[in-house]
Amino acid sequence: MMGKVTLRNLAAHKIRLVLTAVAVILGVAFVAGTLIFTDTMNKQFDDLFSRVGKNVAVDVRAKKVVGGDDDGRAAQPVPASILKALRAVDGVKDPQGNVNGYAAVVGRDGKVIGSGSQGPPQLGSNWNTGGSFDLKEGRAPHGPGEVIIDAETAKKGRLAVGETVGIVSSGPPQRMRIVGLIDTGNLMGASVTAFDTPTAQRLMLKPGYFSDIEMGSTGPSEAQLRDRVAKVLPGGVEAVTGTKMRDENKSDVAQIMGFFRTFLLAFALISIFVGAFIIFNTFSMLVAQRTRELALLRAIGAARPQVTRAVIGEAVAVGVVGSTLGLAAGAGLAALLQTQMGDAASGGLTFTATPVIWSYVVGIVVTVVSAYFPARRAAKIPPVAAMRDDVALPQRTLRIRVALGSLLTLVGAGLIGAGLAGNGGNPAVPVGAGAFAVFIGIAMLAPVISVPVVKVLGWPFARLLGAPGRLARQNALRNPRRTAATAAALMIGLALITTVNVLGATMRASIDKQVDAQFGADYLVQATGGDIAPDAAQKIKAAPGVESASPTYEGTAKIDGKRGTYMSGDVGVIAKAARLKMVSGGTSIGPDGLMVNESTAKDKGWHVGSTVPALFPDGKTERLKVTGIFAKSDLIGGRIVSEQVYLRHTVRPSVDAVLVNASRTDASTKTSIESALKAYPNLKVSDQTSLKKDARKQVDGFVTFLSILLAMSVIIAAVGVVNTLALSVIERTREIGLLRAIGISRRQLRRMIRVESIVIAVFGAVLGMGIGVAFGAALQNALKDQGLGVLAVPYGTLGVYLVVAAVIGVLAALWPAWRAGRMDVLKAISTE
Repeated sequence: MMGKVTLRNLAAHKIRLVLTAVAVILGVAFVAGTLIFTDTMNKQFDDLFSRVGKNVAVDVRAKKVVGGDDDGRAAQPVPASILKALRAVDGVKDPQGNVNGYAAVVGRDGKVIGSGSQGPPQLGSNWNTGGSFDLKEGRAPHGPGEVIIDAETAKKGRLAVGETVGIVSSGPPQRMRIVGLIDTGNLMGASVTAFDTPTAQRLMLKPGYFSDIEMGSTGPSEAQLRDRVAKVLPGGVEAVTGTKMRDENKSDVAQIMGFFRTFLLAFALISIFVGAFIIFNTFSMLVAQRTRELALLRAIGAARPQVTRAVIGEAVAVGVVGSTLGLAAGAGLAALLQTQMGDAASGGLTFTATPVIWSYVVGIVVTVVSAYFPARRAAKIPPVAAMRDDVALPQRTLRIRVALGSLLTLVGAGLIGAGLAGNGGNPAVPVGAGAFAVFIGIAMLAPVISVPVVKVLGWPFARLLGAPGRLARQNALRNPRRTAATAAALMIGLALITTVNVLGATMRASIDKQVDAQFGADYLVQATGGDIAPDAAQKIKAAPGVESASPTYEGTAKIDGKRGTYMSGDVGVIAKAARLKMVSGGTSIGPDGLMVNESTAKDKGWHVGSTVPALFPDGKTERLKVTGIFAKSDLIGGRIVSEQVYLRHTVRPSVDAVLVNASRTDASTKTSIESALKAYPNLKVSDQTSLKKDARKQVDGFVTFLSILLAMSVIIAAVGVVNTLALSVIERTREIGLLRAIGISRRQLRRMIRVESIVIAVFGAVLGMGIGVAFGAALQNALKDQGLGVLAVPYGTLGVYLVVAAVIGVLAALWPAWRAGRMDVLKAISTE
């Protein structure tokens, strides 16, 4: 019997339950879309790595000495001289040296094809027969003036075999003739160029060296061949199996994709969290409206568990339908994400059981859990309630709610503080748990907070709009729990968006301050891809208005057992350009000198004159002498090593940036530098203003990206406002009929509902933005030692969000207001 009741209730309340299902659909779509998209990307990477190096049995490469990603394999390549010894090893088949590095094709517009800070990589290599890619058209390159490029890059640049193009690499720009096109398949949008081996070595490495050497096997297993090869290798070089090489490549990508998946799922969970408020609120209202019906069921013999199961059954049905539609929407979202990736993702979507299982688990579990407490309340309705006309669910006192909400808020704030303090472990766990506790705590306190705030927010409407405005304010105050639950959903989304915007404004203000205080050079030349050609600094020096141009380098070393990067170059110029404040010692660093910041010196107990061991990527250890200690610098980092030390341990020096001082700093000097570097399309000239502008652009992109991801939760919250108002209109049918009977017009009625919606939405926005500003301030305070020294609140942006919240309120009220205005007065009055 109760099953039939459940089905009839579902049929009778289709519109209400569809609106509830929308919250489930949007949350599940985010989860399913993320899982389908990352499964697709992982499959494409697996296919790629199954082709790249598929015939390699053993790979010979530089040993990983320093550790980390910059492990020295590129800085310390493999000598080509060992090829002779490898060919003599029993079981080795066709050993071939690889040369890998940066190389890009310059288009007809003088710009690198496919370039950009967020663009796909520009890969350069030597062409080996039997390699990972097939020649689609033309022939292999021979000599210093020939190149082959991938077919997709040729298509983008409208290039063909036989044409001459510009090639940018780590050396001077080259003009080369395209003699062939490579079929790379799906290489995630990367641009590929290939040269003959001597040309590749000259452009990207060093003559007589390879990045690594690969070989096949004539019969021995990979492990056996690896052991044989290892016996003929010199120090600093190792042999690994082809399987290990491919697994390492897959592992690196898997870590990136794992982070990406976790990142997106975090936002999906936020959307589901917001949706849970909507589901809870909807079922609470449905139970309240059906109090008499449920009491009648109890009166004719239905037990409490049966009533609970009936309501839970409705929740399960909503969860199943929402999960099914959400899974379909998630597939569409994954396809959209794939389209936005452009060349970096092609082919069809990959469907596995994982997104299907999790879609239904998340959708059904969240719906059932959210509906459980309303279902429990429904079961407690006494049968005698069916005989009363003024049926209403009993309202509990707010004292327990306020006490528990206060406790949760304080505990959450404490967890956030502990996580941001960084007392070991993963800070995301306490910060996430703390934020969750704060949101729940504030949501529990919101009924108490709503009364004074709604009075203030509704006052202008009551004054300006007369009776409709007063009625709207009174309706929002009538049930503080309902108002608070509806506003809480919007509160969460806007709290997180506000946090992101406060953090973004803080980053912009802090970067501006750092550049003003710490950037002393007139201009900075950097590469947008690859390295700066060694002769570029000489061209800059020769430009009119330039006084000096000093190249700087970045290296990796393990100094006193701690791995990290360091800066090198003309230390006097670096100190001036970074406006370093010396605490002790000076900038005369010498051939074996080391400068460190004050915190490093304090932690290690170093002083001027201390000697410390440093292990470099070439496997050699050298003792460096501390010659200077400087105050904290956000632009330099913690360590500066003498240029002589860097050059001693690097096969091919790589210029990271060029610091330029000018005799005059007007626009003509920057123009002259850009003209001198016209042949280097991968180089960019920046002054203080453009450095700030570029930094702001990156921060703005970061803020926009996160805000778009968080917008899903705001959309779900808007659906919740629609749901609440629609159910509220149904609940107040008789009241609306009486208002119409005593003379209120349809227009005034619609205005009343719109104002009520605006007040609820703006209340949620005010609450959310207050929490967001507090979260942002806490993050800034925790990260002030990492460069976020200036707290900035974007008041203009927050004002816009308030207006957006009001607009959301207007839009959310359109359908409920229209429906209320169309009610038949007599039927409405006669409604029980």
